[in-house]
Amino acid sequence: MMNPELLKILKFKPMFLSAIFSRRSHSWKTRLALFLTALLTIVFLSHPLGTVAQQRFPEVRGVWMTNNDTRVLADQNALEAAMTQLGQLNFNTVYPVVWNSGFVHYPSATAQRAGIQTFIRRGNQGQDILADLVEKAHRNGLLVLPWFEFGFMTPPFSELAKAHPEWLTQKQDGTRSWVGTAGEVYWLNPFHPEVQQFITQIVLEVLDQYNVDGVQFDDHASLPNQFGYDSFTTAMYRRETGRAAPSNATDPAWVRWRADKLTAFMVELNRQVKAKQPNAIFSVSPNPYDFAYRGQLQDWLAWLRRGVIDELLVQVYRPDLAAFRENLVRPEIQEARQRIPTGVGILTGLRNRPVGLQQIQAKIQSARQQGLGFSFFFYDSLWNYAPEPADQRKSLFQVLFRFPAKRTSVTNAPLIAES
Repeated sequence: MMNPELLKILKFKPMFLSAIFSRRSHSWKTRLALFLTALLTIVFLSHPLGTVAQQRFPEVRGVWMTNNDTRVLADQNALEAAMTQLGQLNFNTVYPVVWNSGFVHYPSATAQRAGIQTFIRRGNQGQDILADLVEKAHRNGLLVLPWFEFGFMTPPFSELAKAHPEWLTQKQDGTRSWVGTAGEVYWLNPFHPEVQQFITQIVLEVLDQYNVDGVQFDDHASLPNQFGYDSFTTAMYRRETGRAAPSNATDPAWVRWRADKLTAFMVELNRQVKAKQPNAIFSVSPNPYDFAYRGQLQDWLAWLRRGVIDELLVQVYRPDLAAFRENLVRPEIQEARQRIPTGVGILTGLRNRPVGLQQIQAKIQSARQQGLGFSFFFYDSLWNYAPEPADQRKSLFQVLFRFPAKRTSVTNAPLIAES
């Protein structure tokens, strides 16, 4: 029997090819490239790897929208075009950044009270960026989950770091600096009650002020394991355990104690989010579990089992396809997909690191084979910063997302009792 996905594509093929060859603006090379993309997609989907595993929930088709290397969020016309394009291509979720670099990207009384942001970030036309995005996204059938990108991170130069040094944690040698993909940052102490209160307030503020569908936290809702040696945390550890904090940052008991503290905060944050908006999607986008727990004290499997997470998107930014696929069959991901909408983060390119269509397509099909959805990092690199023309890349998504996958409110899974 012919692959059902192939049947869908074959029914659609005449319309797709017509769209390719009716564009007089295309050069013959571009038309040929588009045709080959269509042909490769059809062949790929007829192969066993192209089969789609049964999914319990609508397929997550998301995209992160950042304020780096792009001006889309700030410009009303560009944002209108972006939301229209995503809606037409049957995407269903957007994750716009609202918290990074020590600043929020919306009018915030919380940030003003904390003395960290006296200005209000607005768009090019003076608009409230998040309100503008929510209206345009919803009009195009897209869910909006504001993305608290920096979690507990803040740059050393930020007003937050300067105004509240008591909120910062440190390494055993007393240094605070940490260098990652976001550059040099300090880490807020996730165990400090005032830090917890601040993060909770900006999250609830977004839910209060905007008609959003949930909130999202990523791998920075965590703490690198070398941190936690500030006086507040070590005193709390001694008080609760009767022991000094181990000099070995990877000591299993020390890792577990800090991870459990972080879990307790996420449980409480989820409780307050649900009290504010019961159907809000509480989304988490962590690294693969072993690294997330051991390296970042982020026990997202415990969060899943305690009913904290409504959506899981694991960042599997592996360029090697075999390594990518190995992560998809991990038991914790398979456990998650039986309970909540689950997917993987797929890198579609960076300004200085383009990713080709063939790799993107192979990863989408590998995720589908495991019954997983996907979110792409990031919007602009879906079409730009790429080795192929934008029209060619859009045409691929038009084929792969031929039919809608409409999402609505959260579906809560039952809790698994703690042992």
